[in-house]
Amino acid sequence: MKDDDLEARVRARCEAGEIEDAVADAVRGYGEEVFSFIAARFANEDDAAEVFSQACEDLLSSLPTFRWRASLRTWFYRLARTAAVRYKRSPLNRGDRRVALSNVSEIAYQVRSRTMAHLRTEVKDRVRALRDRLEEDDRQLLELRIDRDLSWNDIAEVLADDELEDADVARAAAAARQRFQKLKSKLRELAIADGLLETD
Repeated sequence: MKDDDLEARVRARCEAGEIEDAVADAVRGYGEEVFSFIAARFANEDDAAEVFSQACEDLLSSLPTFRWRASLRTWFYRLARTAAVRYKRSPLNRGDRRVALSNVSEIAYQVRSRTMAHLRTEVKDRVRALRDRLEEDDRQLLELRIDRDLSWNDIAEVLADDELEDADVARAAAAARQRFQKLKSKLRELAIADGLLETD
C-alpha cells in the first residue's frame, strides 16, 4: 500500500472511531522501518523491542488527538524517538504500561521478528559500526534522511523536542540540512581513516 493510501485509510478509520484498527494498519505499514530506526539505537534486541512496543502504545494513545499537521509516518518516527529517549533515561520504568494493545501487540511482535532478521548482515554491521562512532543525534539524522528518505520538514518534526509551529519548521529543516552536510564530510573522513574509502 502506498503511503498516501495508508495515511488516508488510517485517517478514515480514526474518524470512524476505529482507533485500534487504525493503529494496526499503521504498524503493519510503517512498523518495520520504525523498528529498524529504533534498533539502530540499541545494541540489545530486547531493549529495541521494548521501545518499539512503547512507541506502538504511544501511537494508540495519541492517535485520537493527532492533528494530522505532519504525516502519520513522521508522527510514528517522532513517537519512536521519544520512546527511545524515555527508555534510556529511565530503564527501570519500562514495564509501566498505560494502554493495553490487544491485537496490535501481536502485529508489533511480527514486525519486530521480521525486521531483526533483515538487520543482521555483515555489510550492515560494518556500516553500523561506522555510524556508531557518531553522536546519537547525528545517527538519527543520517538514518532519517538516507535510510528513510524523509523530507527535511519531516526530519525537523521528528527531531524536535516540542511540536513545531509552521514558521519554525522551515528554520529547523534548514539547520538539519546544514548539519547533514557537515556530517557527510565527517563520515567520509572516518571511512577513509578506517580504510573503507580511498582518497582521490
